[in-house]
Amino acid sequence: MKPYEEFFKGKRITLLGLGLLGRGVGDVEFLVKCDAEVLVTDKKSETELAESVAKLKKYPNVSFQLGGHQKEDFSSGGGSAFGGKGPDMVLKAAGVPLDSREVATARDAGIPVAMSTALFAKYASEAGAKIVGVTGTRGKSTVSHMIYHCLKNGSKTALLGGNVRGLSTLAMLPDVKKGDIAVLELDSWQLQGFGDLKISPNISVFTNLMPDHQNYYKSMDEYFSDKASIFRYQRADDVLIVGSAIADRIRTAQPPLDPVVPERIPSDWKLKIVGEHNRENASFANAALQALGLSDDEIKTGVESFEGVEGRLQFVREINGVKIYNDNNATTPEATIAALRALGENITLIAGGSEKGLVLEELVSEIKKRVSTVILLTHPNYQGSERLAGVLKKAGVSYEEARELPAAVTSALEKTKTGTVLFSPAFASFGMFKNEYERNDQFLEIVRQMEDAA
Repeated sequence: MKPYEEFFKGKRITLLGLGLLGRGVGDVEFLVKCDAEVLVTDKKSETELAESVAKLKKYPNVSFQLGGHQKEDFSSGGGSAFGGKGPDMVLKAAGVPLDSREVATARDAGIPVAMSTALFAKYASEAGAKIVGVTGTRGKSTVSHMIYHCLKNGSKTALLGGNVRGLSTLAMLPDVKKGDIAVLELDSWQLQGFGDLKISPNISVFTNLMPDHQNYYKSMDEYFSDKASIFRYQRADDVLIVGSAIADRIRTAQPPLDPVVPERIPSDWKLKIVGEHNRENASFANAALQALGLSDDEIKTGVESFEGVEGRLQFVREINGVKIYNDNNATTPEATIAALRALGENITLIAGGSEKGLVLEELVSEIKKRVSTVILLTHPNYQGSERLAGVLKKAGVSYEEARELPAAVTSALEKTKTGTVLFSPAFASFGMFKNEYERNDQFLEIVRQMEDAA
């Protein structure tokens, strides 16, 4: 029996937050295979979680508490789910606040609270795998996927996990072998789990730190503190690669080893992904791959053949001379600014979404320089769009509104005779869509249907 199987076998586990993205389902299925007893609890109703719940109802050792949490499911007294006994541990989903009542109840009762990606990193490392972690407000998806792409196309055996759509990282444990490299994209929430276990990756990349999730964190210091778990518990023989803008702050935090600011990639490297920010992303990948032992030729070949990540300044297609880009995962003003700078001028921008409380003035300044038409997605829950509209008016920038994404895309193509249509929301998706992935899929489907009609 492998160590992780022995750890989970027979345990009573409360899964706090099933979610809609598929990771929670994968976690539960993995725990069931390890002979654990699992209670799934979520604030969402069974109707809202119907697709996920349907996949798990066939397991006799899985029970549900949906439509709200019950305090006893997190306490030593226990509820009915475990026959009146309390859970042995709570597995907390990313995004559930650490100061939530449920986490507090478990900790007050002495019940350990863990997170799935951190548990994967712990047991994968013990199995002899090397862990590469990538975080940052911007760039972490591109950098982690680029590293993985180069490893797979080079001489190494690699796995990709962390903040990856629909993927349970924990469920990859049976595939881990000694000598493997696990590349993990880590957001601030997943890094909370690393902090709890007091572990950090062998090779850590911290791209940048910009205002984000200020509807979750009380301050930027609190946001940084969660991110800092990527290096806080590194050893002297590990590697820490950081962006120049965040290097001084990281040094002030006194990491266990000196951070390395990577050199820019050579100017003759021809990337398929556009923008100076992506050349910087490639420099992070290059430094990490060098530390992993890839040759310069392997790295250059891998980086130049990397086609990007869906939803991140992704070129979708050209219609009547107009190029269409999907930058759905730009959920901050800074991300949209980077996209605008990468694409130049004469841009029709589709933007808007739910509020994150971030500063908009620099985005509007960039819009004035580069955007010919602004189309704002509007919805009763889209206070972000409403606030952006106010800043645009103040700056004398005209815009039009669209209540649905198909109407926004149709209008954008009608108004754009030459140039580029860029879908780069600058805000979160909640309200009009279940999540950013549904928004992404809907945009791509709209454009593909137009392609069929073209």
